[in-house]
Amino acid sequence: MKITDTHTHLYSEAFDVDRKEVIQKAIDSGVKRFFIPAIDSETTQAMYDLEKQFPENVFLMMGLHPTHVQENFEEELAHIHQQFEKRDFYAVGEIGIDLYWDKSTLEIQQEAFRRQIQLAKSKKLPIVIHCRDAFEEVFEVLESEKGDELFGIFHCFSGNREQAEKALSYNMKLGIGGIVTFKNGGLDKFISEFPIEEIVLETDAPYLAPTPFRGKRNDPIYILKVAEKLSELYNLPIEKIAEITTANSKEVFGI
Repeated sequence: MKITDTHTHLYSEAFDVDRKEVIQKAIDSGVKRFFIPAIDSETTQAMYDLEKQFPENVFLMMGLHPTHVQENFEEELAHIHQQFEKRDFYAVGEIGIDLYWDKSTLEIQQEAFRRQIQLAKSKKLPIVIHCRDAFEEVFEVLESEKGDELFGIFHCFSGNREQAEKALSYNMKLGIGGIVTFKNGGLDKFISEFPIEEIVLETDAPYLAPTPFRGKRNDPIYILKVAEKLSELYNLPIEKIAEITTANSKEVFGI
């Protein structure tokens, strides 16, 4: 069984004490591929170090996280372009809009989001979207950029049925993580109405640990709990969930 975690912050300080052991344990349990989103320029080196440690398993993205879109966002976008001049990445991410923490930066968040989408399109790469309290705002930008060249993953999808349909209409897969296991998460009520071919698995580790680990550090091995829940909801063996969602991730990332 090969499982792909399409979104995990394994370079996070939360793993400084036992990073190698945690990743190796996940690999030994079938979690073979980890796609790593960028946050801002300060995380770049940690991402490269992680890739060096696990070159067969770690695949990097490059982008500016919406909560890190501040007054210096032009410098941060310039940093992203510089990295792309040096090497290749598998996606532009994570990018998007977050109005949970700060509504005052909406305008520059939209600007940064739009420009990073345009970068992805120019590179023929997928985008990985972060959306928190901002579905309408994210959809507004996607609508202005829609087309065959726009595709990717709606990371940590937490919306309703209609929002899922809309996300899919923009060539996005739905990134499903720990929320699907939450008692009041809501996803478990309708997600199986969508084809499993539209789903990819993720942890967002160290955040959003699934039940029964909710509130603790999310470890990459806990993606098995997400796969188990989807196995139950789709009435498919967990091996089949792993196989199809990994194939879906290959379709998005090209690897």
